Amino acid sequence: MAANVKPSSKNPGNFFVVVGSDDGLVREKALALYNQLTGGLDDGFTHETIDGIADNSDSAFEICSSTIQALQTIPMFGGDKVVWLRNANFLGDNVTGRSQRTEAGVESLRASLEYGLPNGVKFLLTAQGVDKRRGFWKFIEKSADVQVCDRIDTSRDDWQDQVAALVTKRARALGLNFEPDALAIFVMLAGEQSQQIGNELEKLDLFLGPERRTITEEDVNVLVPLSRAAVVFETGKAIQNGNTTRAIQLIDQQLEADESAIGIMRASIIGVVRNLYMAKLIVERFKTPTGSYNAFAGALNRLPENDRAWLPQKKDGSGVNVFPIFLSLPNAANFELSSLQHIMEATLKADQALVTTGLDHRLILHRLIVEIASARKSAARRPAPARR
Repeated sequence: MAANVKPSSKNPGNFFVVVGSDDGLVREKALALYNQLTGGLDDGFTHETIDGIADNSDSAFEICSSTIQALQTIPMFGGDKVVWLRNANFLGDNVTGRSQRTEAGVESLRASLEYGLPNGVKFLLTAQGVDKRRGFWKFIEKSADVQVCDRIDTSRDDWQDQVAALVTKRARALGLNFEPDALAIFVMLAGEQSQQIGNELEKLDLFLGPERRTITEEDVNVLVPLSRAAVVFETGKAIQNGNTTRAIQLIDQQLEADESAIGIMRASIIGVVRNLYMAKLIVERFKTPTGSYNAFAGALNRLPENDRAWLPQKKDGSGVNVFPIFLSLPNAANFELSSLQHIMEATLKADQALVTTGLDHRLILHRLIVEIASARKSAARRPAPARR
């Protein structure tokens, strides 16, 4: 029945919003909040959940109207009520969201919320995307308890650090821990989506069983599927290890899948060469401890500002982007600094050749991989131990 009671004042405790590009985390946070608001009790009569997936602008308008009606209707048997508008897809910058019909529905919903909710009624809104340039978002920011759950931005230099921290936290909650190499591979394979990370950790948890709780590199390779990002990582790993055959095989697979040679160069080779060079230079110049990530990161971030200026920085300004350099330390030990300088120059020339010449792109990449592998210190070229 329609509520005749006076709406509550603008109470920040009755309007909740969970939004963000990480749909798995949005669902997880929203469900936990819904259970909290309802006390975990939903008999199918007291509370209302409205599907926010709109096929078009008319559908979006109807969803807004249904939500308003639900908010203004008190439970048949009294008591508190939670209305959940779930997975609204018409609040972002898309064709449906920009429609005048949709905007009219959203404006009506905002007016209803501004007027105030009936006492005892709580509203939960979840959406993957909300256009933050519009008035509805500004109203949400002022009036609601907002949680933003965005994916980690893989275009940032420090994204591996952020994903590694998330993975480590979730693994500990399951009683799991990673060997260092296994964590690095998992980060690249699982990606930045929290739901995918959770799914892969659950698989590993079941696979290991209660007796073994440390995840190895082999465990990750067996259970976690190879994604595009992982192919990039595997290519870089093969280059660092001097596994020429594997590196060329992966590059050829990407070329056959219509990946551009320039894209492969920028994603799989340039960063690897740069990190090897920086790792070698850091160890030789600053004598930094390399036994653990925390010791290495702490030593770099304690360097004087002038010594840190040339190192890659996190985009949020919180320090040196340590993770990719730390991963390169073991393989950097297999090169002389002068060899890495030569490889840096060869990589630059190869990149320029891909952009400015008509030479065969496959040949350019193959030749560079062989040149990098040839620069590694081989057992035959290392000085023989002195005879006693």
